[in-house]
Amino acid sequence: MISIYVAIVAGVVALVFAALMAMKVVKADEGNDTMKEIADAIKVGSSAFLRREYTALIPFVVIVAVVLGVLIDWLTMGSVIPKTAISYLVGTICSAVAGFVGMNVAVRANVRTAAAAMRGLNPALRIAFSSGSVMGITVVGIGLLGVTVLYLVFQDITVVAGFGFGASSIALFARVGGGIFTKAADVGSDLVGKVEAGIPEDDPRNAGVIADNVGDNVGDVAGMGADLFESYVGSLISSIALAAAGIGAFGDQAVFPLMLAGAGIVAAILGTFVVRSGEQADFGQLLWALRRGIFASAILLAVFALGIILYFGLELDWFWCVLAGLVAGVVIGLATEYYTSYEYKPTKQVSESSQTGAATVIISGLATGMLSTVIPVIAIGVTILIAFQLAGFYGIALAGVGLLSTLGITLATDAYGPVADNAGGIAEQAQLDPQVRERTDALDALGNTTAATGKGFAIGSAALTSLALLAAYAVTAEITAIDLLSSTTLVGLMLGAMLPFLFSAFTMKAVGRAAFSIVEEVRRQFREIPGIMDGTGKPDYARCVDISTKGALREMIVPGVLAVIAPVAVGFVLGTEALGGLLIGSVSAGFMLAITMASAGGAWDNAKKYVELGNFGGKGSDSHKAAVEGDMVGDPFKDTSGPSLNILLKLMAIVSLVFAPVFVQVSPLIQVITG
Repeated sequence: MISIYVAIVAGVVALVFAALMAMKVVKADEGNDTMKEIADAIKVGSSAFLRREYTALIPFVVIVAVVLGVLIDWLTMGSVIPKTAISYLVGTICSAVAGFVGMNVAVRANVRTAAAAMRGLNPALRIAFSSGSVMGITVVGIGLLGVTVLYLVFQDITVVAGFGFGASSIALFARVGGGIFTKAADVGSDLVGKVEAGIPEDDPRNAGVIADNVGDNVGDVAGMGADLFESYVGSLISSIALAAAGIGAFGDQAVFPLMLAGAGIVAAILGTFVVRSGEQADFGQLLWALRRGIFASAILLAVFALGIILYFGLELDWFWCVLAGLVAGVVIGLATEYYTSYEYKPTKQVSESSQTGAATVIISGLATGMLSTVIPVIAIGVTILIAFQLAGFYGIALAGVGLLSTLGITLATDAYGPVADNAGGIAEQAQLDPQVRERTDALDALGNTTAATGKGFAIGSAALTSLALLAAYAVTAEITAIDLLSSTTLVGLMLGAMLPFLFSAFTMKAVGRAAFSIVEEVRRQFREIPGIMDGTGKPDYARCVDISTKGALREMIVPGVLAVIAPVAVGFVLGTEALGGLLIGSVSAGFMLAITMASAGGAWDNAKKYVELGNFGGKGSDSHKAAVEGDMVGDPFKDTSGPSLNILLKLMAIVSLVFAPVFVQVSPLIQVITG
């Protein structure tokens, strides 16, 4: 039992550290009054969106909680206390709080990063990274505390699975809603501002510029935080569920993932202290500044994991499973970086293709995205083979926990990017010294690469977590093998492979519709508000924020509900084995599609930035216009549809696990009906 309390202490330490980092960020200089005014507009818009999003989700959360209380707790488990429903509600609250905290620090760090950039590159990096650290450490702290405390209270991991379901619910809507908002504003403002009007990115004359800045926070900070919060708790729940099925609560196998997660928190906190750069650092040196933190944390975790295993006399094979997951995470991150950074050949080739127009940019970017699937798939495949050989499906679950244990710093390097992006926007709008924008642009370019790397990491973790949850579902649903030659299983498999494409279609069309509204509004303001172009008139920024908010909240409902209904419908109609086929199909197709979209989007984004550095004609050239259009195609790829697929895979798996006891009861009836 002592290991349970160690995990709780680690979670508390994480939250204390996050609070100290937040205080450090808030105490930093905010700059001049103009910068403060711009930052306040971003902060108000971000808070308003998150408040309206969470309010819109309350009816959905209440309905699901009631269904869980009646169908799972009362009818299936015969419990008067709605334990699963309580866990579900706690999961939704914890996920919402993690996103809220991270975003609120980010919208305060952006202006402080811009102010720090007036002094130098390293001070700006420290502020932006400190903000990202708050997001990363808060996510792991709340996640570990939530799973551990609920497991200690209920002593039944099938009940705690409700916590993962709650986290998944909020994550999906936060990712989809935030992704639609940010890309609608980004695409809409770029189309009218950069392409039609020929004004720079983040130009204050563009009515959509504040909405674009708001979107960076609600999509890339709150949305990404909720996404990886869900992965983190899902990996813990799946590993404990697989262990508890054989040895019961609080055995060595069940508590080891919690101890490992606690060690990961300590490793991530220590890793944050080695992230720093020199004043004249180039892109490669900045990248290595962040890499040092990630690699240091990974090495420390490996040492801590080995120490825990030797001290408690646990299976040494478990260490190799954890190490396999850690290595897979690093390999996926480096592979994603290779295909998306303009330091390397693939993105330079995409940039070069801009000389012959937008069509060739899009073709080249898509090809790059497809090529980028090879290394991550091999890495995950090798990890699965090693982990399964050593410890069965429990080993695969441990690999997932190992991959995610240093999430605190991995997410920090991702969440820092939107802060740097916002800082550049504030520098442009406040008309600061061009050198300040150069510094923020350097941090922003790095942020694009770390964001792409973070998305690759998130996709890899989603694959391992989904497979571990699939194994936990199979144990709970009493499935020993899935017959792929069964007609119902084949149908389930095909439906599962189709769902990521259907889901992506919904989210991409949603971005298109919402972006159209922003385009029309920005055009209207250019026509009807006198003096915008010469700087004597002020655009109505709030109107664009409101349009993006309404569009995102309206469009997120169908994809979100689809992810919950699909596995439940297949489980009830076709049975437990067909649902297993659906999960296999969704992981296989969704993993590939998510990598393709994330890498292609990242390559298009950085190809545009490579042209803007003065290559192939530079800013304002035909090559630049073609690269911008490629980037606009990539925006919903990398920031809406691609990342949302991670949550689709995990949400369907956790829903299947939660409802497995019900499916077991109705499965005999299905077999009678289907013959």
